[in-house]
Amino acid sequence: MNANDEFGRMKEVVETISHYAQIYHNGNVELVSYDGEHVKVKMGGACEGCPLMPWTLKMTVERTIHDLFPNVKSVEAV
Repeated sequence: MNANDEFGRMKEVVETISHYAQIYHNGNVELVSYDGEHVKVKMGGACEGCPLMPWTLKMTVERTIHDLFPNVKSVEAV
């Protein structure tokens, strides 16, 4: 799989997570960058400023990404 395909796959995964966040929490997640090992996302909507945002990032976004992309070393919100 080339880098463009992998980036596209990551974008789809983050969009799926964002869709869930929109439906259930009125929040959203946007892929900012992905270099094959490090993922940066922007948490928005109700997630922005929410005291549970770090939990959502760790337990939902990061876990899902690590399950599907085991080569990812870090997931962070920017």
